[in-house]
Amino acid sequence: MTRTFDKSRLPSRHVSVGPERAPHRSYYYAMGLDEEQIARPFVALASAGNNSAPCNTTLDAQADAAQAGVIQGGGMPRRFNTITVTDGIAMGHQGMKASLVSREVIADSVELSVRGHCYDALVGFAGCDKSLPGMMMAMLRLNIPSVFVYGGSILPGRYQDRDVTVVDVFEIVGKYAAGACPLSEVHALEKVACPGHGACGGQYTANTMACVAEAIGLSIPNSNMVPAPYTTREQIAVAAGAQVMECLADNIRPRDICTREAFINAARVVAATGGSTNAALHLPAMASEAGIEFDLFDVAEIFKTTPYIADLKPGGKYVAKDMYEAGGVYMLMKTMLAGGFLNGDCLTVTGKSLGENIDQVTWNPDQKVIYDIKTPLTPTGGVVGLRGSLAPDGAIVKVAGMHRLQFSGPARVFDCEEDTFAAVENREINEGEVIVIRYEGPKGGPGMREMLSTTAALYGLGMGESVALITDGRFSGGTRGFCIGHVGPEAADGGPIALVENGDIIHIDAEAGTIDLDVPEDVMAARRAAWVPRKTDYGSGALWRYAKTVGPAYKGAVTHPGAAAETHVYADI
Repeated sequence: MTRTFDKSRLPSRHVSVGPERAPHRSYYYAMGLDEEQIARPFVALASAGNNSAPCNTTLDAQADAAQAGVIQGGGMPRRFNTITVTDGIAMGHQGMKASLVSREVIADSVELSVRGHCYDALVGFAGCDKSLPGMMMAMLRLNIPSVFVYGGSILPGRYQDRDVTVVDVFEIVGKYAAGACPLSEVHALEKVACPGHGACGGQYTANTMACVAEAIGLSIPNSNMVPAPYTTREQIAVAAGAQVMECLADNIRPRDICTREAFINAARVVAATGGSTNAALHLPAMASEAGIEFDLFDVAEIFKTTPYIADLKPGGKYVAKDMYEAGGVYMLMKTMLAGGFLNGDCLTVTGKSLGENIDQVTWNPDQKVIYDIKTPLTPTGGVVGLRGSLAPDGAIVKVAGMHRLQFSGPARVFDCEEDTFAAVENREINEGEVIVIRYEGPKGGPGMREMLSTTAALYGLGMGESVALITDGRFSGGTRGFCIGHVGPEAADGGPIALVENGDIIHIDAEAGTIDLDVPEDVMAARRAAWVPRKTDYGSGALWRYAKTVGPAYKGAVTHPGAAAETHVYADI
C-alpha cells in the first residue's frame, strides 16, 4: 500500500466504521477481509461484462486485473456487474427497442449498487455502445472519484484481401436481396467479419464514445484505442485502478473534470473523427447528470466549426486498430490543440490538464489515418445538425464521406422500421425518394431504435446515395448515406413528422443545416387537427415505464431531471 485514508468523510464509513456497523463488517469478514482491509476505502469495479456479444467478453477479466491497482493505491476493490444490450444482435427487430433503454438501466444499476453499498470511488468497464455513456452517466451522477475504461475494439476481419467489419455483413444482406451476390458469399463474409473479442471496429458508437471518454478527461490518456485482444489492456486496467486511488486522495471528481469546456472538447473530437450521430444523444445526457445545459443545438454548433480529420470507417478507410497504431486519440488531439480547436486547460483523471497530457505526445507525420488540422479531409465536421419546419427541435446527419449534401424529393412514409425494411428488400423503394420512418422515437417506439439493417440494405442494393432517409428514431454509428435521425418533436408527440404524407416534398441541406417540409401551413393545420395519438404495444414493463418518463431526443432522451434538480450529491453523504 502506498498510502492510508481517513474514512471519516468517505461514504464507506456508513458500512464499516463504528460499533454500530458491526453487523455490516461481519459480511466483509465472511468474504475473507481482515480489519486492515475493511479500514480501506471501498472502490467499485463496475463491469458490463457478459457473454452476450464479443464487445463485452473481456471486461470481467479487465475489471479483475484492476483490483491490483486499487490495492496498490490503498483501496479495497469490490466488483459487480451490470447489463448490456448489444446493438449488433438487437438490430433490425423488436429487440432494438431495448437498446437505448439499457443506457438508463446501466446508469441506474451502477448508481444503486454504489449507493446501497456506500462505495467511495468507481472504475467502470464498458464495451458495447450504450454501456459507455451509461457508465459515464453514473460517474457524473454519483460524483465520486472515477476512471472510465473501454474494453477495446475488435480487430478487423479479412475478406477478399480487405479489412471488413460487421457493417459489411449488414450491407451484403441488401446486396444478396438485389441478386448481386450468391448466398455462399453472405455465409463466407459473416464467418470472418468479427474475428474475436472487442466492440465494432469502425468509428461507430462504441469507438466514438471511447474517444469522448479520453477527450472529456475520464480515461487514462491513449488507453481506449488499444484493441481488446491486446495484452496491454490488462496493464491499462491495473493503471486505472491505481489512478482512481490518486483521484480519491486528491478529491478529483467527475464534475471537476467534465465541465462545459470539456463537453465542447468531446463534441469537437466526435466531429473530427466523423463519429456516430449517437454522440449527439449521449453528450447531452451526460451533461444533464452534471447539471450542464448542453443540448443537440450546442453540439451541432460545435460540429459546424470543427474540421474532419480522421479517415475512419464508415465514411473513410480505416478502423480503430489503425487509429491506435497511428497514435490514438491523443495524436488526434495533438493537432487539434495546435490548431486552436481544443481547450487544453481542462482537468483530467491524471490530475493534469488535457494540454499537459497532450504535451507528452509527439506528432507523427508518417501515419495515414489522422490528417493535420491544417489540411483536413473536409473543413467542417463529419456530423451536422439540422433544423427546419420538419424538425423544429432539430435532427442530425453524419456527412463524413458523403459527396452529396443537398437532397429534395417526395416522401415515402412508413410507421415502423419493419415495414420499411420489407419495402427495401422487395425493391419497392424508388430513387429520389425521401424515406420517412416515424413512431420510432424515444416515446413512440418506445426506445428510439437504430435503423442499420435498413440503411445497410439500401447500400447493398446500390441505393445508398440515391435516396434519403429521415426518422424520429436513430442510426447506428455504422450507418452511412443521407440518413437523418433524432427528428423532433417525434411523431408520438405530434411533431411535424407525424403529419407527413406520401408525395410531400422534403428539402434537406446539410451545408445550410436545414430540413423542411414543403407543405402549406393551412394544410398542415388541417392535418394537425385530424391527428390522433397512437398507443404502443407496450402496456407494462420496462419499455412502458421508459415511455412514460423519457424526455426529447434533443436533450439526450433522459428519464430524470439530472443534477439541476439535486438536493444532495451522493459523494457527500
